[in-house]
Amino acid sequence: MRAQDLLLVTLRQPPAEAEIPSHQWLVRGGFIRRVASGVYAYMPLMWRVLRKVEAIVREEMDAIGALELRLPALQPAELWRRSGRWDTYTAGEGIMFSLTDRQGRELGLGPTHEEVITSLAADLIRSYRQLPVSLYQLQTKFRDEIRPRFGLMRGREFIMKDAYSFHADEEDLRRYYGCMDQAYRRIFARCGLEVLAVQADSGAIGGGASQEFMAVADAGEDLVLSSADGRYAANQERAQSLPPPAAPLRVTADACFATPGQASIEAVCAAHNLDPTQTVKVLLHRACFADGPDQPVLTVIRGDQEVNTVKLANLLGRLLAERGNLLALERLDVDTLPAHGTQLPVGFLGPDLPDDVIQGVPGLGGGFLRIVDATAADLTGFVCGANVPDHHRRVPGWSLLGLSFTRADVRSAQPGDRCCHDPKAVLTATRGIEVGHIFQLGRKYSSALGACFNTEGGGTEPMWMGCYGIGVSRLAQASVEQNHDDNGMIWPVSIAPFEVVVTVANGEEQEQRQLAERLYGELRAAEVDVLLDDRLERAGVKFKDADLLGIPWRVVVGRNAARGGIELKTRSARDVLELDASQLLPQLLPRLQRQRRGSPPDAGV
Repeated sequence: MRAQDLLLVTLRQPPAEAEIPSHQWLVRGGFIRRVASGVYAYMPLMWRVLRKVEAIVREEMDAIGALELRLPALQPAELWRRSGRWDTYTAGEGIMFSLTDRQGRELGLGPTHEEVITSLAADLIRSYRQLPVSLYQLQTKFRDEIRPRFGLMRGREFIMKDAYSFHADEEDLRRYYGCMDQAYRRIFARCGLEVLAVQADSGAIGGGASQEFMAVADAGEDLVLSSADGRYAANQERAQSLPPPAAPLRVTADACFATPGQASIEAVCAAHNLDPTQTVKVLLHRACFADGPDQPVLTVIRGDQEVNTVKLANLLGRLLAERGNLLALERLDVDTLPAHGTQLPVGFLGPDLPDDVIQGVPGLGGGFLRIVDATAADLTGFVCGANVPDHHRRVPGWSLLGLSFTRADVRSAQPGDRCCHDPKAVLTATRGIEVGHIFQLGRKYSSALGACFNTEGGGTEPMWMGCYGIGVSRLAQASVEQNHDDNGMIWPVSIAPFEVVVTVANGEEQEQRQLAERLYGELRAAEVDVLLDDRLERAGVKFKDADLLGIPWRVVVGRNAARGGIELKTRSARDVLELDASQLLPQLLPRLQRQRRGSPPDAGV
């Protein structure tokens, strides 16, 4: 392609809303244009990148026997109600765009396709002889994000590859899950991404085991905790660790003591020579369910630790499953609670807070569901709020409280915590961008939607399912986040909009234009994806644009054109190789072949 035929509109300054480098460079380079909040047009350069990513994805999916199809974006609410997710995705998380057609039927724009694909499997698969089967699509998805940000990282419309597999038994599901794991690793390697595979929470998708693939980047929204020996890595939402040991506290009797104005753990410890590990704190939540009343929840955790709301929500979903899907878990953010005729600041709450103190909170009734994290439950003596303003309490043991608590792990693992598999090792933190997620769904959707098959023994059973997603548009931006410098993007060859740019230094010089045309033709004949920049612009402008666009290889035809001399350089290195035009293909093609397979760029030329 010729640059003069390309709709190339670049910006010298990024827009104000572009907060991270990849977003800034994609906008400045003319790859994407904002249409509305969280909605972007993929311009010709970006579309070339996305097509290359999709081609790699297709090759790897086809290689493991997955069959491509296309599912509808519009999905009937009835299917989602049968799976129990309609309320979760509309009233709960609220991420599904929903509408009502002229016949009054409710529909949703698909953020994911478990319900549709499972209903098709229920219609089409009858026998164990048809299993296993794996189906995938590349399609636009929709999510009504509360706060769209970071360009394509968190948009309301995005391109995704989602695959779904159906199996006769759990063993075969696990086998194919492993095949998909390896296929994902090949995809990311071929796209030139540095990715960590980590244990993950299954979220609203549900199911059993799941694994995320995180592109390592400082701008990542997720925190990954991992061990140096490579044996453990997990999203912080799911991570487990050994907390620091608690400092011993000898408490001989239950006693209150005055703590005027000391409503925080830090203030109490400073005033009374305590260590935070000798204290516990209380957090109050409201759990909202689809098919039952709101539940007040009281959670106790050691004073130096924080509650992981994802773990807490998962626990509540299991404990109160009869109330349907958990729609929301909200902090009771009131500053005071009515108690014993006085006002009780939240900072002085204790684990034995009476149930009647929440009677004045709108929408809540009944008693607390009381949960204690293991870090607090293991304390034999501790300091806590006394349920009296400006007072705390020394408690010699949990039995003195006379209440029933559910013990659970609801703490948030932190960098520096000891590893469970090796207490001498510690967890370190890395920020990551989620570019892929694979799940073992089990029989959740097949049971709900009647996707059953006739077994070899003559019975009928629900199919075992897996689902596997890759954010195609997010992956492309994640590549820029990992590969850029002060001058622009540095695309890996495998997904670059063009592999090579031939730049004519002076477009008015006939010898330069003729040599550039010859090289352009030779590169095209060798099946190189090449851009010819013969615009009548200053050489400096064209060089800056080439750097901005991140094209991996640059061939410069300049003042030595009359004797056949050219320059060859990579986008990622400063070195320039001067050579005769006849040497270009022998020098360039072997390197391109390696880089197309996902090998890193050469350190120099």
